Amino acid sequence: MAPAPHRAGWLARTFDLEAGETAPVLAGMLMFFLLFAGYFMLRPVRETMGVAGGVEQLQWLFTGTFVATLVTLPLFGWLAGKVSRRRILPWTYGFFVFNLLLFVVAFQQRPDDVWLARVFYIWLSVFNLLSISLAWSVLADLFAASQARRLFALMAGGASLGGLVGPLLGTLLVAPIGHAGLMLLSALLLAGSAAAAIWLQHWRDRCPLPQDASLPRSRPLGGNPFAGASAVLRSPYLMGIALFVVLLASVTTFLYFEQARLVADTFPDRTRQTQVFGTIDTVVQSLSILAQLFITGRVARRFGVGLLLVSVPLVAMLGFLWLALAPTFAVLAVVMVARRAGEYAFARPGREMLYTVVDPEAKYKAKNFIDTVVYRGADALSGWIKRLLDVVAEHPALAMLIGSAIALVWALTGGWLGRAQQRRERQQAIPR
Repeated sequence: MAPAPHRAGWLARTFDLEAGETAPVLAGMLMFFLLFAGYFMLRPVRETMGVAGGVEQLQWLFTGTFVATLVTLPLFGWLAGKVSRRRILPWTYGFFVFNLLLFVVAFQQRPDDVWLARVFYIWLSVFNLLSISLAWSVLADLFAASQARRLFALMAGGASLGGLVGPLLGTLLVAPIGHAGLMLLSALLLAGSAAAAIWLQHWRDRCPLPQDASLPRSRPLGGNPFAGASAVLRSPYLMGIALFVVLLASVTTFLYFEQARLVADTFPDRTRQTQVFGTIDTVVQSLSILAQLFITGRVARRFGVGLLLVSVPLVAMLGFLWLALAPTFAVLAVVMVARRAGEYAFARPGREMLYTVVDPEAKYKAKNFIDTVVYRGADALSGWIKRLLDVVAEHPALAMLIGSAIALVWALTGGWLGRAQQRRERQQAIPR
């Protein structure tokens, strides 16, 4: 019986877990694993559908996604104001499960319908941001800022593992069960993710945080469906996060369009395109999970959130300059892998840590406004700008140089947010 405590102590030291944190960390990892496995099974299909419609038409899909987001967010804001915080995620995920079941039926009846493919592309793009943002909202609500620095990257490892397993499942199962079968399996995984989130809510009920007494999770947040937007406009801190997301989305879109162009030119066959997208996803998630398990938490504890927010923009800036000099698929693949792995391992956990020092309404409503409307709005705008540069300048290097400048501003914004988060955390620690 003696070795057991030694093993527990070794695991706690390895992953910096304190007493009572093992079970909730595993639940958080499971929540993300199931969510991302279900999403990443369908992501390569979405990417292939986007390329199939023509790279020159991608900006229309981005615009359609933004419009769909504008329609969706007030509905989410209404739900968040009417039901208790503990029920926001289960009800939202339940709605998405129902949507997936409708797609199962639709694709069985009309598997080659172009417009159905476009609707699915837009739907998956909205689902992606809202579902992931909501999962992080729950964690920001349930964990203190000091816990977030140690545990958020660790729990995000479940997302990277899901992102690694999802494409493999899609590759293995698409032939025997088809696209409709993948959607059904994704619906089941999403339901399991909601169950893990429900367990986390019950765990926090048993071990409440001091601030829970002011606004229990059993009460609705109240407010109107547009409260998230107004909260952002009133707060310089939230405006800074919104700017960070705009710049992140702009960099991502510039690289996404360049990826679509180079993949279409280099690999004309659709099957090969899907394999390339799946391979990139696999490499990204493999690198991400290693960093999340062993690096990110230690960096956040020692150097603060600011370094997490600055490192990836600086890498993206250098990547754009490299692409401007050598616009080849091989260079793009390296830049995409570095940028995406860095975002999952550093920028995303760091960004979510910013919300641990805001009030509950901001954690759900303002956060989801930023993660959906602001993000997709930046997507749509930068998509049209990238297309305009390609048409007018007819030289991809110009777009890459502009992308490098955007990444530099992104890095400066991340540094400011890191310092602002530290000030807010110190203020909240002062006894009142």
